[in-house]
Amino acid sequence: MKFKRWLLLFSAGVILVSLGLAIVFNYKYIGVVEEAIFRLFYLTTGNYYYAVTTVAGLTIVVLGMSIMLAATRQIIKSVISVLVPEGSDKLVEIIFEKRKLNRGPAIAVIGGGTGLSVLLRGIKSITSNITAIVTVGDDGGSSGRLRKDFGIIPPGDLRNCLVALADTEPLMEKLFQHRFGGSGELAGHSFGNLFIAAMTEIVGDVELALKESSKVLAVRGQVLPSSTEPVLLLAEMTDGTVVQGESQIPLSGKRIKRVAITPADVRPVKGAIEAIREADACILGPGSLYTSVIPNLLVNGVAEMLRESDAVKIYICNVMTQPGETDGYTASDHIKAIIDHAGPGSIDMAIVNVQEVAPELREFYAQRGAQPVVPDLDRIEAMGVKVVKANLISETNLVRHDPARLSRTIMSMVYDLKINSDRMRLLDYYIMAESIKKLKD
Repeated sequence: MKFKRWLLLFSAGVILVSLGLAIVFNYKYIGVVEEAIFRLFYLTTGNYYYAVTTVAGLTIVVLGMSIMLAATRQIIKSVISVLVPEGSDKLVEIIFEKRKLNRGPAIAVIGGGTGLSVLLRGIKSITSNITAIVTVGDDGGSSGRLRKDFGIIPPGDLRNCLVALADTEPLMEKLFQHRFGGSGELAGHSFGNLFIAAMTEIVGDVELALKESSKVLAVRGQVLPSSTEPVLLLAEMTDGTVVQGESQIPLSGKRIKRVAITPADVRPVKGAIEAIREADACILGPGSLYTSVIPNLLVNGVAEMLRESDAVKIYICNVMTQPGETDGYTASDHIKAIIDHAGPGSIDMAIVNVQEVAPELREFYAQRGAQPVVPDLDRIEAMGVKVVKANLISETNLVRHDPARLSRTIMSMVYDLKINSDRMRLLDYYIMAESIKKLKD
């Protein structure tokens, strides 16, 4: 909190005030006090002059500092009780966020769905310089209905990311995630989706609506759509047929060859492009390969900026295959699909889970058509992508990435790369300086 330095400065101010008052009132008055102290101690202890004055002086110093500390503490408590009613723990958290998290690396995360929100929950505890770039192709459920009724981009994935990055009360999170029951027109709608839709109508712009919603939820970082224009996702299957709509693609029962969006010329959000350009790391996934991650890369300018960015591009491979979308896919198949759509240079490194899935969970998922993604590491390395192996599975009744493990793995990679980059930069400066020196000689 940088409290001690200001207390020291406060003490120095007290000393200067005391010295100034002594000069104003003449030192002889201080001498009268000193003589009275000496007489008192001498009569009771019989000590010598210097010992008496030293003990008396130190006693007064300790007493004065104790009073200063007590007064300062009470002042701070009074201020905290007014500005932060939740207490000092909340204040420390706010200071930590502003002083430490704001200095963290800039991370741009591209994706959508549940996987993206899982990643954001872990990474927000390490840095608040986060930009979540979210897909806008969802056409099912509450999001699809609001998209059809109001002509807005689907708010579902945006809502999940806002809640994942939120630093707010659990009740507020439950409120945003609450889904209405019953059989009326509200049935199936999420309150958070309705809130974003209402905010969009009020402010007239979805980007501004997300910004204002972020204030309500005290979001760390920012959440942006890849485009503010609704798009329709198309999938060309290996048999030549085309399936329209994100919600329909996994239901086709066919193997996907390639996906596209219509209209094909939708404009990207400026803030999303800037976030990719200025990022220390761009992260793709985790999430549905063809319906959450790749659709963002099909928006005009996003894939191009990703390839051109100096950031390290990291792909987080899914732990399990997705029925109707990535059946039988290995880790290298996931990476190849992204490179085929976004172009070479869109992935530098891949985080691949090597932790074994528990037999009972493997059987549970097999009944639903999903299998663990095979980590074919040699094939990935042959594609020019560096592999980072990690144990990433959360030990619950579902096979998902563990937010804490995943965020620690990512941050260790980012910081290691940053350190190596700084070393290379210093080496370049050294070589340049030596070259200039030789030229001068």
